[in-house]
Amino acid sequence: MATDIQKLIGTSEEDEDEEMEMDVKEEGDDDDEEDGEKHVDATSMIAGVDGGMPTRSSNNNRFQQHHQIQEQVGTPGGGGVRRCRPIEEKERTKLRERQRRAITARILAGLRRHGNYNLRVRADINDVIAALAREAGWVVLPDGTTFPAKSQGPRPAGVNSAAVSSQMVSPQTPASLKGVTSAYRSSGELNACNMKGVFIPSSSPYDLPSSARSQNSSIVGDGGGQTDSHPLIGGSMDNVGDKQIVDMPLKLPERDYSNTACIPVYVMLPLGVINMKCEMVDPDGLLKQLRILKSVNVDGVMVDCWWGIVEGHAPGEYNWNGYKRLFQMVCELKLKLQVVMSFHECGGNVGDDVCIPLPHWVAEIGRSNPDIFFTDREGRRNPECLSWGIDKERVLRGRTAVEVYFDCMRSFRVEFDEYFKNGNISMIQVGLGPCGELRYPSCPVKHGWRYPGIGEFQCYDLYLLKSLRKAAEARGHSFWGRGPDNAGSYNSRPHETGFFCNGGDYDSYYGRFFLNWYSRVLVDHGDRVLSLAKLAFNGTCIAAKLSGLHWWYKTASHAAELTAGFYNPCNRDGYAAIVTMLKKHEATLNLACTELHMLDQHEDFQEALGDSEGLFWQVLNAAWDVCVPVSSENALPCHDHVSYKKILDSAKPLTDPDGRHLSSFTYLRLSPLLMERHNFMEFERFIKRMHGEAVGLQVYSN
Repeated sequence: MATDIQKLIGTSEEDEDEEMEMDVKEEGDDDDEEDGEKHVDATSMIAGVDGGMPTRSSNNNRFQQHHQIQEQVGTPGGGGVRRCRPIEEKERTKLRERQRRAITARILAGLRRHGNYNLRVRADINDVIAALAREAGWVVLPDGTTFPAKSQGPRPAGVNSAAVSSQMVSPQTPASLKGVTSAYRSSGELNACNMKGVFIPSSSPYDLPSSARSQNSSIVGDGGGQTDSHPLIGGSMDNVGDKQIVDMPLKLPERDYSNTACIPVYVMLPLGVINMKCEMVDPDGLLKQLRILKSVNVDGVMVDCWWGIVEGHAPGEYNWNGYKRLFQMVCELKLKLQVVMSFHECGGNVGDDVCIPLPHWVAEIGRSNPDIFFTDREGRRNPECLSWGIDKERVLRGRTAVEVYFDCMRSFRVEFDEYFKNGNISMIQVGLGPCGELRYPSCPVKHGWRYPGIGEFQCYDLYLLKSLRKAAEARGHSFWGRGPDNAGSYNSRPHETGFFCNGGDYDSYYGRFFLNWYSRVLVDHGDRVLSLAKLAFNGTCIAAKLSGLHWWYKTASHAAELTAGFYNPCNRDGYAAIVTMLKKHEATLNLACTELHMLDQHEDFQEALGDSEGLFWQVLNAAWDVCVPVSSENALPCHDHVSYKKILDSAKPLTDPDGRHLSSFTYLRLSPLLMERHNFMEFERFIKRMHGEAVGLQVYSN
């Protein structure tokens, strides 16, 4: 047996003893530098994981031993020639060790400062991993044994790591463990298991006759082991001597959501359900779909009320006929309504399949006064929505922009008064910018933007420039009354610009002044419109939608967020002011960022240094810290089990100490693809889990 193991790892027992006595990190580097044919010792690999950083005294002793210890260069026949290590090689090893320790020190310092980790001054990487594991809800024993906190009961004192490992054959095996280890007889067997996954001794009841295994095999390493495909286990099996090492795909049971909080689920109706004449499109087909949704206990639907339709022809003249018929149909099925007051155009953005422009009379004003629209540095106008610079300017036939918004909302409130009194309308989401979201239109596809470009600042219309100059004069630096001239273009990367690069002008005195003003305009706009919405819809929940611009989130400047108006670089919380404003108006935050984790498999996502999940949790915690309710919707089409599970985990965080959860979820959107049998069955299971109902547990592949 010992001979087989030595052949597998290609090292003599004498070498193992020497390397166990040497400093693990330095010895590992020396092994990398060898120009001979020596193979990596699996024992030293395990020691490199379990061992901590050496102390100063042990380093000195071991460094003195370096001049005397010789290393055997292995050969296929087991013999070898001993030689002394050059002094230059030892110096390079020491230099690499110093650099590695410096990196570790910076990591530890950052965790202590920003993560509130209680780490000792001379903590090593093992302490860091243990702290992260404990925060994630795992149990880490003093000997390094790690297991999920809820998968094991109380353990008796004196239990050893081998015993713990042998008990880990459980459906709740953590994702970080690629297999189960048991019945080790030597360190060589333990090493072989850690290299492949699941170690099963020859006497194991899991052994199967060779006839039950595929004959398709391949040579592993330089030993005589073979790899077989196992039909019952679903992975591959390696034969090493009289041992079998199985590499199994990880199977995990999904979380049981029964008896959890009930989160209402709404389905967003198609964008073109009402045409430009304010008439319903295909009411019979929609009625059939609504009945199917009702049959699986969907709580309600969300519908856009387009400003360009209801006030499309003349200011102050509203046509709600199509919406009246739609609301009646929905309420007869006892479904709730979430209504979006959409003061932006539809068309030209991702997912837009219809074109609904701003009101005709607004477009006429824009032709004579294009500064009513957002404008970029090159002077290109964006007619998707009105500039926030005219919120208090009477340029819309004698009315300001906020007065136009208020008149439309008040007309809606009067027209559908009975639906408010009966509680049929559960929430009004107020459009505050492009796509109905509170942000600048910094990434317009019509102007050539493509993911993952940083976008451009949108503050070059006459009215916003006037506001900027006024703010600069009040600050005492009138020459600051201009936009950045080194912020790149729509498709630039942060490192390509002088403004967003590391140490760039975004963090200069001027940069901080400009970004403060730019973000304050965004918050002030939301404040003004929501104050009037609260007045118009008194007694009904109002909401504001916030998008998740996650690309470049892992850079220092967070460039994509800055151009959109979120002053959220790595050293500042850019969402605190927004949620504080929402708290003032008792508004709900609708966060469209839940399932963007699917992008992390996209090639461009890695290049863009994005972190959709990190951004989602930052905004979610900022809102919950001031007790602002949070609803959500999926930003991309979602039909598979994995995506639904991710939404569920975000909607009902398992580790939240206060048991907080989303107030509602809106599925985007009703379509023929959703109604396909397999997709709809998955959607039905998702609804039951969101409602906290029992669903048959499934085992899925990680």
